[in-house]
Amino acid sequence: MIVSLVITTNPIPKSTNSQIPNYTNPPYMTLSKTTRILLGVASLALIITYFVPLWQILLWAPQYPEGLTMKIWMTTLTGEVNIINGLNHYIGMKHISVEMFPEFNYLGILVGFLMSVGLAAAVFGSPRILFFFTFLSYVYALAAMWDFWRWGYDYGHNLDPKAAIIVPEMSYQPPLIGYKNLLNFTSYSGPDIGAWVIIVVCLLATILWWWEFFKDRKLQRLSGAKAGKVTLMVSIFAMLSFTSCASGPEPIRYGQDNCHYCKMTLTDKRFGAEIVTKKGKVFKFDDLNCLSNFLKSGEVTMENIAQTISVDFKKTGSFVSVEQAFFLQNESIKSPMRGDVATFSDQKNLNAVKAEIGGGKELNWDGVKAGF
Repeated sequence: MIVSLVITTNPIPKSTNSQIPNYTNPPYMTLSKTTRILLGVASLALIITYFVPLWQILLWAPQYPEGLTMKIWMTTLTGEVNIINGLNHYIGMKHISVEMFPEFNYLGILVGFLMSVGLAAAVFGSPRILFFFTFLSYVYALAAMWDFWRWGYDYGHNLDPKAAIIVPEMSYQPPLIGYKNLLNFTSYSGPDIGAWVIIVVCLLATILWWWEFFKDRKLQRLSGAKAGKVTLMVSIFAMLSFTSCASGPEPIRYGQDNCHYCKMTLTDKRFGAEIVTKKGKVFKFDDLNCLSNFLKSGEVTMENIAQTISVDFKKTGSFVSVEQAFFLQNESIKSPMRGDVATFSDQKNLNAVKAEIGGGKELNWDGVKAGF
């Protein structure tokens, strides 16, 4: 009552210069138009995840140089699952089937709920809902990674004790993300199209939330149109930076990828090399002499290179750092561009090939570069 009386009898005088803050509807209580549009588009983009694979597992071995693929979708599995099951049966691993993934029953519902939250934030312009959408997307990501790791651990450790092949103390847990050697197989696990869509949406939500709550006050005084352009530029730049910096070595698609230096198609699975820059750009080569000549060209400086790797001559699909690799040069090796140098991850395999072809010159990486 006292407060009411004071407000009634002593009203705040109108200011002619509009310097009295508007505490009832401050600018940060409603999302900007640009943010709402971007958020709405990003939320609707999650529909894509229902129609594309979310995750991929790739396998290479000498008997399967073309590789085996398993794709994980929202509700099913595709690829050479039956072949993989047949191979894994010999070492006692469980049979992979849709029924062993109860997550398929509710994964679509969870993504639909996330999409609804994002659309609600865009429609109502609520910062609180935007924060919940951003937080929920990170919870989803962490839960998904933990669930996949848990499945991989059980799949690779709980083996049939009566399996035809038993290696004492050997486990076959697939990698969470990246490459891993399992017996004579090289496996790769990583995001597919659907997961990348979710990652980009999550990142964009983070940027928008940061922009709305922590942007510089000088930017707040920009006109709505100019601020919108800045927001869009920051969002696009950050997304492009994320997708490039998050990249690492890529599986070589023999018969499709071309050598960056000589432009020839990579076809021989015993050879191949890659340079990965610190910004995540990948350059692929069909021969070590192409890789060496590319380095000499100066197109990419050594300071900007994160990794330089080469395909193991004896382990199809397996990469080894050139600094740690063993090299053998012999005309009998006959590499694609006749550099005739093979890469090995260990001395034992090099010695075996050397004995098979009747000799050769052993080199380290500095010796390889000096030879071209």
